[in-house]
Amino acid sequence: MTKWLAALLFPLIASLANAQPVLQHDLPLSYLAQAGANPQAHPLIIFLHGYGANEEDLFEIHERLFPDFTYLSVRAPMNLGEGHYQWFSKTPENGPYEGVPAEVQRSLETLRTFVSEAGRKYKVAPTRIYLVGFSQGAMMSYELALQYPDSVGGIAALSGKLTSGMRQRLAPLPGLAQLPVFIGHGTADPILPYAEATQANEALLKVGIKADFHAYPGMTHGVSKTEVDDLAKWLFQVTGIAASQ
Repeated sequence: MTKWLAALLFPLIASLANAQPVLQHDLPLSYLAQAGANPQAHPLIIFLHGYGANEEDLFEIHERLFPDFTYLSVRAPMNLGEGHYQWFSKTPENGPYEGVPAEVQRSLETLRTFVSEAGRKYKVAPTRIYLVGFSQGAMMSYELALQYPDSVGGIAALSGKLTSGMRQRLAPLPGLAQLPVFIGHGTADPILPYAEATQANEALLKVGIKADFHAYPGMTHGVSKTEVDDLAKWLFQVTGIAASQ
């Protein structure tokens, strides 16, 4: 998955000529950061990469979003070697993609602490923190937001799914129905089939969440220009900030 960003079908818009961000280690997970001029006055966006990638994999998406926001791109905690990381291991059984429950839980608790401490560092309230996760990162975004809806202002799940454990424990917690959720998924995804997105959407509807759902015909396991544009529009809607041009 580390190659997916290079295959995007759009030229990323160059941002200000800043030096390449340096990996930071002052929070529970390592991360790259692009802070706005006044972080406490604007939302905080946290990118969560997929299996086998790293913190660089999603980071450039911020160049097509909003220049005043603060963006963090997190490195998953489990090292696969040579710059590759994961949030959890896949269960050995055949069948739908699932994570080893104990590893999902460990990563969830670390991520929850990271999000909380990042909010304190940048003086951003949980209601203005948004997770944007791809694949395993989307799965972790679901885990955090659906179990602890007061910890974030919303999530975007790109090419993700609900774990079986999450589906079983999903319940209408206080405030959950108001959680903004963006779902984007390619109809030709061979890794996490499109049906996983529709099933997640149906499960969310049962607890009162009406997600902003987007299907991308012919797209495989990746992210397209159209999806990033849709993500920007969603962020505009949920934060009230005008999209960049």
